[in-house]
Amino acid sequence: MSQDTVKRDRPWLMRTYSGHSSAKASNELYRMNLGKGQTGLSVAFDLPTQTGYDSDHPLARGEVGKVGVPIDHIGDMEALFDAIPLDKMNTSMTINATAPWLLALYVAVAERQGVDPSALEGTTQNDVLKEYLSRGTYIFPPTPSVRLTTDLIAYTVENIPRWNPTNICSYHLQEAGATPTQELAYALSTAIAILDAVRDSGQIPPERFAAVVGRISFFVNAGIRFVEETCKLRAFGAMWEKMAKERYGVEDEKQRRFRYGVQVNSLGLTESQPENNVQRIVLEMLAVTLSKNARARAIQLPAWNEALGLPRPWDQQWALRMQQVLALETDLLEYGDLFDGSPVIEAKVQELVAGAEAEMARVAEQGGMVQAIESGYVKRELVVSHTRRMRDIESGELKIVGVNCYRETAESPLTAGADAGIMKADVQAERDQIAALQAFRAGRDQAVVASALEQLRAAAVGGANIMPPSIACARAGVTTGEWSEVLREVFGEYRAPTGIDIALAGQAGSAAMDQVRAGVRRTGEELGRPLRLLIGKPGLDGHSNGAEQIAVKGRDAGFEIVYEGIRLTPSQIARAAQEEGVHLIGLSVLSGSHLELVEDIQAELKKIGAGDLPLIIGGIIPDDDARQLLAGGVQAVFTPKDVDMNAIMARLVNIIRLHNGLEELA
Repeated sequence: MSQDTVKRDRPWLMRTYSGHSSAKASNELYRMNLGKGQTGLSVAFDLPTQTGYDSDHPLARGEVGKVGVPIDHIGDMEALFDAIPLDKMNTSMTINATAPWLLALYVAVAERQGVDPSALEGTTQNDVLKEYLSRGTYIFPPTPSVRLTTDLIAYTVENIPRWNPTNICSYHLQEAGATPTQELAYALSTAIAILDAVRDSGQIPPERFAAVVGRISFFVNAGIRFVEETCKLRAFGAMWEKMAKERYGVEDEKQRRFRYGVQVNSLGLTESQPENNVQRIVLEMLAVTLSKNARARAIQLPAWNEALGLPRPWDQQWALRMQQVLALETDLLEYGDLFDGSPVIEAKVQELVAGAEAEMARVAEQGGMVQAIESGYVKRELVVSHTRRMRDIESGELKIVGVNCYRETAESPLTAGADAGIMKADVQAERDQIAALQAFRAGRDQAVVASALEQLRAAAVGGANIMPPSIACARAGVTTGEWSEVLREVFGEYRAPTGIDIALAGQAGSAAMDQVRAGVRRTGEELGRPLRLLIGKPGLDGHSNGAEQIAVKGRDAGFEIVYEGIRLTPSQIARAAQEEGVHLIGLSVLSGSHLELVEDIQAELKKIGAGDLPLIIGGIIPDDDARQLLAGGVQAVFTPKDVDMNAIMARLVNIIRLHNGLEELA
């Protein structure tokens, strides 16, 4: 048989995760990527949109258009999909707490395009439970959040039947430190919590419930240990098949199929020697493609430079071409499953299944995933796992090429250009977005807006499905902040457990750690009280892994730690620093809003007479911005390349010592 007549499987859906600055700029990027052969869209929304704030809200300052596209109202959504026919597009939207609202806007835009909403295809991530554990873009307490997820699922199953109404996300669990066993256990426990809630809501007749199970999809992470990751995906499929059949009585094999999309591991991308990220991404892609029976249905790959900053269009093209070469040039799609019958693979799959089932039983003993989140159990387990990983990197037991081994390198031509290998968001974009939003508000029929919001409130209070009034709000010109504010008033807001109250053996045998502890103790004695460190997460960035690890490490080193979790205002941070009498403030910002937030915090500290308090910051901070921060009074800037946490702790001790007129310790 010639190569031309070999039957090949259809390739997976190919996406790149993108969106920045404005709806217009993002639309241009989408159309460019589609022209290069991308077969679906994956929309990144900015943090104000994800957390339910309009672009002109005080908490949105510095965050507009930074990590995604700002969507304030139907006009923005219409601009985002201008000249992109929604009846011919498969769109994935990474949105959780505000998922009903963004889907409502999408439906309203489809109507304006003349598209019947029942023809729409795509996915809303809509897994809010993992937000309490990892990304932090939750708004409401878990119970009403699950209710909103349930409403969206019930509505789409009946009205948008080709839509995937929730994407259970194990991806972000791995980013938060989950082992493969934990990733399986917590994702499947989340699926149980959501499916049970839909079933118990009574919105779907029992005879239609199999259709709900059939529309559940997953968003999975794939790390560098690609053999283990392949086994994890095979375990996922087997466990989901069993759960769908035995727990939910689904007879149709197609409705029991484990359907997942994937982005390979961004946690493992390094700022040091970032060119190594290319082979990491390719190897991680193999984990979700080699096994035909556990192959991803959609793949989006990060760009090589995401640990440095915002990828350029060319960087995203490179990531897309990786997929295209694998799918079109290799013979991968010509064969059946390469791993069926392998005793090595089967043994590892069974080991993962057994471990995941045991952890799921522990979650069930607490009453299920919602209760295990509210108690802090799951968060603590993830912090423990992540801490162990970080300490293995510190000790060298876990080797990262270019980070803790083989660090010698020639200068990379990839980062040598004038742009340093990344794209920067247009600083004017936030001002333009705010001006456009205010003009949009001024041109609305306020009576129609008020009526739509009142219907939304009535549904939230009365228990009716939230989607029909949300779609009415979208048509009426309601804004993201207005929609969310009504639900905040009805449901309240929530602060999740931080997970740093863990008991983990310290590094008693580490000479470096012993030296740090001695320095902390000596400095405290010389200053007359124990050293106290405030860890602050300002702005809307909810990626708290770094802050949590510094908090745990600082406490292990002998610091007293003040850490109140994510989404603090500059005034809250300044006030806490004063009231707690801290010696140093450490900020963690990964959203790109570091310049604005540091400026605001410094201003708040000056207001209360604490302007000379030492301030440090960690995050994804380009070199130019780091120089600007240091020139503006920040004492130290740490980025992902700074993995030696003992060295970081020693640096903090010396910053405190120098600030208080003490000599620096060696």
